[in-house]
Amino acid sequence: MRVLLIEDDESIAEPLAEGLARYGLDVGRVATGGAALAGPFGDIVLLDLGLPDMDGIDVCRRIRQVSQVPIIMLTARGEEADRVVGLEMGADDYLAKPFSMRELIARIRAVTRRTRAAAGHLPDGAVAPGGVPGVAGEGAERDGGPYRLGALVVDRRTRQAWVRDALVALTPKEFDLLALLAEDPGAVCSRQQILDEVWDPHFHGPTKTLDVHVAALRRKLGDPAWIHTVRGVGFRLVVPASRN
Repeated sequence: MRVLLIEDDESIAEPLAEGLARYGLDVGRVATGGAALAGPFGDIVLLDLGLPDMDGIDVCRRIRQVSQVPIIMLTARGEEADRVVGLEMGADDYLAKPFSMRELIARIRAVTRRTRAAAGHLPDGAVAPGGVPGVAGEGAERDGGPYRLGALVVDRRTRQAWVRDALVALTPKEFDLLALLAEDPGAVCSRQQILDEVWDPHFHGPTKTLDVHVAALRRKLGDPAWIHTVRGVGFRLVVPASRN
């Protein structure tokens, strides 16, 4: 995922960009509203309101005139009026400084999930090979539609998953875990990322909970090779070679 970070304070921008990169995000940085408006906006915009050349709310308004890219405002302004104006100008979320990296990552994932579900879909009547409705094939997730990964289809809009056209019965947490891994197949999701996103950024329960859900998901998918364990780091979703 490509992130446009609009922040003029180097002491904030540099560690923020480094933190986002550790979560696997591709970060582009600009320090002014003018540079931001020149684009490209990437897949999501992180926008500081206190910019040197123009107000961040005006930057948000002008971006929204030409693009539906998700926008999260990052600012030291905590007043309700600022939050309301920012959201009315088209921001998707608002995060007051100081904030934790885990909270920011959780917000980014939540916003991108919402915008994908709300905006992306296939033309009416599109039916995937094999009869799963609404799936055009490999790569459909880029347009906000269901993910097709080999024999696996994951649809966030209906919260359903199929393997070889057979519906997989999943609990809510199992589905959220599968959908998170399916967003970027092959990429490693750390254990902490998964706990932040599927459970809660403030989750303090036993981490064994995650292992139990992974084991159940492997069993329900019919092949443990779907989910690889990266020892000491986390998990990733990989299409088993034998089931392409």
